Amino acid sequence: MFENKKVNLQKLVSYGFTRNNATYFYTTNIVNGQFQMIITITEDGTVNTKVLDSASNEYVLHRIPEACGPFVSKVRADYESVLYNIAEKCFELNIFKSNFAQKIIQHIQNTYHDDLEFLWPQFPNNAIFRRKDTNKWYAALLVLSKRKLGLNSDELIDILDLKADPEEITGMVDGKKCFPGYHMNKKHWYTLCLDGSVPFEEILRRLDTSYKLSAK
Repeated sequence: MFENKKVNLQKLVSYGFTRNNATYFYTTNIVNGQFQMIITITEDGTVNTKVLDSASNEYVLHRIPEACGPFVSKVRADYESVLYNIAEKCFELNIFKSNFAQKIIQHIQNTYHDDLEFLWPQFPNNAIFRRKDTNKWYAALLVLSKRKLGLNSDELIDILDLKADPEEITGMVDGKKCFPGYHMNKKHWYTLCLDGSVPFEEILRRLDTSYKLSAK
């Protein structure tokens, strides 16, 4: 439930966590008060839990998949419900981990005031940005293997799909730094790898062009 997510420390405090040095603590009761659940989260997002009975003995059966029965199922359900709620309220999606991708997301939020939209539950590593006035897409962020771009590597990489005039795309695509639009109309879209092969300032210029083209 915490996969591909990063912790928001301010939201932890708002949720009710208390901080002790670099660790945040939260305690709640589960199973109608029969157990105390203690959650600790470090600044890097590492989550640890303990479930204690009334005598402060640690209960562990909920962690054993083979353990079954109405009571252990109730403990497990309450335990997971608490964690799912914390994951939803205090953590944010962190699909795109490259420095360039993070900077692009921040730039778009600051400049165009748009947020990533994850439109396809079956493709959680794909997201788009769209203009508010025209509702048209102007950028897409994806995670995929370099091999899918025709490169000789299975390394996973963040890529950016952008719009451009067809004649410009024809001159840009070289199969090294610039590729035909991945999963897009290749006449109007192209793909850049966010691995430093294209300077960041150039990506921002191309992003601005794509944004303007989506006004039409």
